[in-house]
Amino acid sequence: MIYSKIKKIKAVLFDVDGVLTDGKIIYSKSGDELKHFNVQDGLGITMLRLGGIKAGIITGRKSELIKRRADELKMDFLSMGHFSKLEPLDEFMLKFSMTLEEIAYMGDDILDLSILSRCGFAVGPANVVEEVKPHLDYVCHQEGGMGAVRELIDLILKTQNKYQPIFDQLAQLQEIGD
Repeated sequence: MIYSKIKKIKAVLFDVDGVLTDGKIIYSKSGDELKHFNVQDGLGITMLRLGGIKAGIITGRKSELIKRRADELKMDFLSMGHFSKLEPLDEFMLKFSMTLEEIAYMGDDILDLSILSRCGFAVGPANVVEEVKPHLDYVCHQEGGMGAVRELIDLILKTQNKYQPIFDQLAQLQEIGD
């Protein structure tokens, strides 16, 4: 059943804190905000885009660090500062002419339920809040900020038979660089 859902996916949207990061927000003495992003998750997002699948962020927090990370990864969509995430979801679907069943969403907490309960493939990292789990199609083995995003992306790309060509393409780049 989940494989038939995954085959329809044309976009993956992510929450940030607890999904793309470990959920910790660190403030320096000078008041700067710090976040940890996983490099393998980042390469996974690049692989997703190489596979022709859109990537985006819908998050409740506003942060220059989130914008910077989205820009670095050339994300197709970024929407920050939403307590209710349905409006940016509708904006994404309109912008890219997609239906709910074509969208996967990864979230970890109650505020993500509005999208998780509607999207085509609902995913949570291992650290997802217990009450959210019944609304998910898949719970990752990895935690947020610790490879959960990459786990989801690998699952999608392998199910859609896109993983190996992308792997080969990236491995070829490595050989050229050596």
